[in-house]
Amino acid sequence: MGMPSKLKNMNVFNDGTSYAGVATSVTLPKLTRKMEAFRGGGLGGAVKADFGLDDDALKVEWACGGYLTQVLKQYGAVDVAGVQLRFAQAYQRDDTQEVLAVEIIVRGRHSEIDRGESKVGDDTEMKMVTECVYYKESVNGETVFEIDVLNMIHMVGNVDTMQAIRTAIGL
Repeated sequence: MGMPSKLKNMNVFNDGTSYAGVATSVTLPKLTRKMEAFRGGGLGGAVKADFGLDDDALKVEWACGGYLTQVLKQYGAVDVAGVQLRFAQAYQRDDTQEVLAVEIIVRGRHSEIDRGESKVGDDTEMKMVTECVYYKESVNGETVFEIDVLNMIHMVGNVDTMQAIRTAIGL
């Protein structure tokens, strides 16, 4: 019998600026796909056709305590990949003490900045939603996923699932 790896600590980097002691939470993308049912003659039922990433597949929600001028200045980013965020996480098993270093790098722009309620004597927190066009997840330095929407790259492990389609359309 074993113990699961649990998140023991994390840090957020916004365009290289460390938010250690400031970052409070992150909700990573669900990595959803757009699937549509197809029921053709000769099939015993519907088959889901895969049309790539869902519209909200790379949405990241994250929060920090205090007041972050850097984030507010990024709100008007014109470049669709204008903001880079890096989430560094440490997961540890309590039975073996094994630590997994999980790193997630995303690029996109903020669609929402919620500064919550400002009340003297109460804690303050800013919540951001960042719509991403790039996503890379690594565990102990090994890439698990790399999705680059603008360049039509979708790596799962060492397999680029979009290579044949890029080739077929001359990219």
